[in-house]
Amino acid sequence: MLNYNTQQKKLILPEYGRNIQQMVDYCLTLTDKEERTRCARTIVATMANLFPELKDGEDNHRKLWDHLAIMSDFKLDIDYPCEIIKADNLNTLPDKVPYAFNNIRYRHYGKALERLIDKAAEMEEGEERTELCRLIANHMKKLMLTVNKDGVEDAKIFKDLAEISRGRIIISPDSMLLHEFKVAATPATGKKKKKK
Repeated sequence: MLNYNTQQKKLILPEYGRNIQQMVDYCLTLTDKEERTRCARTIVATMANLFPELKDGEDNHRKLWDHLAIMSDFKLDIDYPCEIIKADNLNTLPDKVPYAFNNIRYRHYGKALERLIDKAAEMEEGEERTELCRLIANHMKKLMLTVNKDGVEDAKIFKDLAEISRGRIIISPDSMLLHEFKVAATPATGKKKKKK
């Protein structure tokens, strides 16, 4: 009768294969601790041959011993040559990443642009601030075109800029002209259908 892998017990670390798992299972049955340790060293050497990149380096050596402990379900009683991972540490969840939930009034502009506008508003009046405001306004126009393909009036951009900056940056549409951006056409794939 054939013995299919789907009918056998699930592999803990499938990347090492069933033969290595069977070696680990055999090692668990050995009664002499010294013999188990010798067997475990042989298994780790075989595991290292499967993945040559893990042969060199202290961290890689430790990783192989960790994998051996995991494959034995932490039941292998041997003299490990290094400190191995604990079963409790294996299933610990990482700390939650704190996310700042800031309300973005105009989502199409994004939070980064709002911060940039705040920096520009804090600058002293002058040529550098005017040029930065021009760059910001042009970028806002590009971003606005992504959500409104019909076109955007410069006055609308200057109004949004004044609102986002809380009145600290006010630009008249007569004093500054923004670039005219065109929405690029979707490129053709270049593939032609064959005629039958």
